[in-house]
Amino acid sequence: MTFTDAQKAELAKPLDRSTVKERKQAGRKLSYVEGWHVIAEANRIFGFDGWQRETVLLTETNRDLVHLTGDSGPYDQWRIGYIAKVRVTVGDVIREGTGYGSGMGKPEAIGDAVEGAIKEAETDAMKRALMTFGNPFGLALYDKTQANVADEPAPTPAPRMSYADQIQSGNTIKSVDEVWERIKFLPEAEMPQVEFDRLYGIYQKRILALKPMPATLGAHLDNLERAEKSGASATVPN
Repeated sequence: MTFTDAQKAELAKPLDRSTVKERKQAGRKLSYVEGWHVIAEANRIFGFDGWQRETVLLTETNRDLVHLTGDSGPYDQWRIGYIAKVRVTVGDVIREGTGYGSGMGKPEAIGDAVEGAIKEAETDAMKRALMTFGNPFGLALYDKTQANVADEPAPTPAPRMSYADQIQSGNTIKSVDEVWERIKFLPEAEMPQVEFDRLYGIYQKRILALKPMPATLGAHLDNLERAEKSGASATVPN
């Protein structure tokens, strides 16, 4: 498979700093990207049908019922761990990653502990596999300096429509009048008289174009005939 130029450009971009989360582990601060974000990036860059993942290994590493003491006294808790290997395929490119997950649960809820450990292991493994494709999947975080982690550039503001375009794009008399009301109160330093007169001509033409056509004589006679038949009085159009 050959990635498109657009895909290569996306994979080479720095990681958006706003997507990076932090947590403490063993007294250290660790940076990471969340699993849902990694999946969303894969869908965006490769396409919803352009990649797939497969869990090729899932092994339980430990299952212990530990005895602990808390504020409310002693209690028991399951501590369960799993290792997973996930294969990610994009076209004919295959990458694999291995991850670990741990789960905790009450003695009567061992299933919750198992589920939590498996989900965490699979997600961690998937992230490690996708990370090999580039910065958007967290590769930049493996560099201690985080040189390829950057703030997302501010969007370029859309160009402002000219007053003439604002008048001509109005599709109702009310919307055109609203534009003209703003123009009328502009100081002469900002709106020279020559430009004001030009815009007024555009405004008049646009209002004329939006006004409904007056009733024709034939239509008026039809109205009179219908009014006579119904016994109502007809109104002469202006």
